[in-house]
Amino acid sequence: MMHRTRIKICGITREQDLHDAVQAGADALGFVFYPKSPRHVTPQRFAELARHLPPFVNAVALFVNASLEDVQAVVAAGPIALLQFHGDETPAQCAAIAAVVGRPFVRAWRVKPDTRATELLESESQYRAASPWFSGLLLDTWVDAYGGAGKVFDWSLIPKELAPRVVLSGGLSVHNVTGAVAQVRPFAVDISSGVEASKGIKDARLIAAFIDAVRVSDATIESRDHHESTSI
Repeated sequence: MMHRTRIKICGITREQDLHDAVQAGADALGFVFYPKSPRHVTPQRFAELARHLPPFVNAVALFVNASLEDVQAVVAAGPIALLQFHGDETPAQCAAIAAVVGRPFVRAWRVKPDTRATELLESESQYRAASPWFSGLLLDTWVDAYGGAGKVFDWSLIPKELAPRVVLSGGLSVHNVTGAVAQVRPFAVDISSGVEASKGIKDARLIAAFIDAVRVSDATIESRDHHESTSI
């Protein structure tokens, strides 16, 4: 079976960027509902953008310490497929919101230089035990702020048994994503600032180049795995 890393382009604010990401082959698009973010969109703006979503491209809603009412307003505005929690939400809080709105969720986990593999495994276990709506961890780089930092963390901290289930984020770019996918082999990658011309404004060429770079890594992994299996 062909190894295919899923790709999410986050921080969509414009119709043109949505079209460019879809055209380039993105699997999911992220919309930020955190008012302090330069990529923030309102539920009303999301409703306008969502009209341009084709079938089988998922809309992901990013929240930071949002209330249940805030999440409900977003889910009511358009076809949200997945929730993404980036604040201080506990497993119980994530579980409760997901259950009420009936959407699966991923939990952002900001990796520190001293993060241990056991911490990541324990966190995944806690969220999975707390809710049947839990889909997985999104691993980002630790900064003393909410949201992405555009910085890379030490990928070797990710335990091998967890890697195939995670979304890898944090400082990814056209230049490093091929190596990131080859080293980590995550289920998906998530990028925002790395494909931007300016904050909240995407660059179509960077989006296409990023997705191409992921596919190059996928093809390399497939070829190497096939060679290893036939040489045994």
